[in-house]
Amino acid sequence: MTQEQPMGRGLTKQTEVTNANTAFYNAFEAGDLDLMAAVWLPEPDPVCIHPGNAAIYGYSEMMRAWAMIFANTPYIQFFLTDVQVRVDEDVAYVTCTENVLSSGEGAPEEGFAGGKALATNVFRRTSSGWRLWIHHASPVLSSGGPLEEAE
Repeated sequence: MTQEQPMGRGLTKQTEVTNANTAFYNAFEAGDLDLMAAVWLPEPDPVCIHPGNAAIYGYSEMMRAWAMIFANTPYIQFFLTDVQVRVDEDVAYVTCTENVLSSGEGAPEEGFAGGKALATNVFRRTSSGWRLWIHHASPVLSSGGPLEEAE
């Protein structure tokens, strides 16, 4: 896999993918449907899987789902950790831990709720830059690592 091949404007592929990943989380935090629409690859059939939910297939269905999420999420903020970026020609993926702070449904009254998910974001390079093709986030159900699970 290629990690640091120079691209136009002096950016590496890895940096461009990192920037595209950041744009996804910025659009999510802003609750901005136009920004979110610009992040995604419309074709072929993007897929989005939020923690604990069924997969959403297709650009139109996904944009409807994002509109509903934004309408029902007054505040959300992501603190990404364990970020790993891999690039192979025109496809790349980012894995990370999403440490989430939010308000709205599920949060204590006039308070915030926290959560954690492991995410994989798959990007494809297009003539207009890297676009998100697949987002899959799974909830972290335990704070323990491999040692706790082995005991």
